[in-house]
Amino acid sequence: MAHLGEVAGVFLKIGTLGFGGPAAHVAMMRDEVVVKREWVDEQEFLDALGATSVIPGPGSTQMAIYLARRRAGWPGLFVGGACFILPAMCIVLALAWAYVEYGTTEVGRGLLYGITPVVIGIIADAVLGLGRVAITRLHLLLLAALVVVGFALDVNVLVLLLGAGALELLARTAHRWLPQGPSALVPVVAGVALWDVFKEFLKLGAVIFGSGYVLVAFLQGDLVERLHWLTPQQLVDAVSVGQITPGPVFTTATFVGYLVAGFWGGVVATIGIFLPSFVLVAAFGWLIPLLRRTHWTAAVMDGINAAVIGLMVAVTAELGSTAVVDLLTGMLAVGAFLVMAVRKPNFAWLILAGAIIGVVHTLA
Repeated sequence: MAHLGEVAGVFLKIGTLGFGGPAAHVAMMRDEVVVKREWVDEQEFLDALGATSVIPGPGSTQMAIYLARRRAGWPGLFVGGACFILPAMCIVLALAWAYVEYGTTEVGRGLLYGITPVVIGIIADAVLGLGRVAITRLHLLLLAALVVVGFALDVNVLVLLLGAGALELLARTAHRWLPQGPSALVPVVAGVALWDVFKEFLKLGAVIFGSGYVLVAFLQGDLVERLHWLTPQQLVDAVSVGQITPGPVFTTATFVGYLVAGFWGGVVATIGIFLPSFVLVAAFGWLIPLLRRTHWTAAVMDGINAAVIGLMVAVTAELGSTAVVDLLTGMLAVGAFLVMAVRKPNFAWLILAGAIIGVVHTLA
């Protein structure tokens, strides 16, 4: 029971302060469960990150569910996942209400000026730490660099991850089948039934691979073009809310559910999109510690892990290009990285400091 309370506290904290999307969540989880609490080591954390990246659903939520299960058993799986999701769901429901009533999603935007560059620094520290474990050979560094290029060229994330795993497996096993020697190679849609909302988001939660950002393309195709539940502007606003709130980006579904079916629409959309993650981690999470037991699976995981580091570098650069907009935000990002690298403080204090600096700057 003590572990269950610890799990609840850790994931409530990350779910409440996790501004910046999946990369930020991963960085914060690493800080809490690897560096500070040692629930798992760096290698298992990386393997879990790689494994959750190639199954459908929100990767950072699945990481939270897996880590909570490792710490506190089956009760931890449900408590950790719920505590990670609930803060964002409640915040998004409140913003969806304000959007319907007043036609605005401006609440909280001012805080992001200071918080987002701090989060970039926290992510950069995590990438550096995980990279030391994942990138153990020169060709893995080259593989990670190729993934960065592929991401910039809009190659599908799943293709990059599985391709990296396959390439590393080929590299490790080539000697078994290749010749030896030098020659080898704001209107709201009314009347949508709750069951229809649940089915739609359950389907999305079961088929979307990659991060929460991939969700946007599916929402455009399904909810705007096919079902006509949303206008293009409402989709943009829904995605914006998912970006400016902490916790999983998939809580964009909460906002959409509220728009099309009210409060309970927001609730059932949230349940629908996250339910497959609980099922998948419960069904397959036990395999993750076993992935290092055979030469073949270890090789695949090394390739996928290198690809994950490449993706985190690419996402950090992309986020940084929007977060670092002037000298002050640049100083916040660099300062947060240096503080995390040298002292490893509680990241909540850095986020609070960024929020205060951002608000003071905005009001000045």
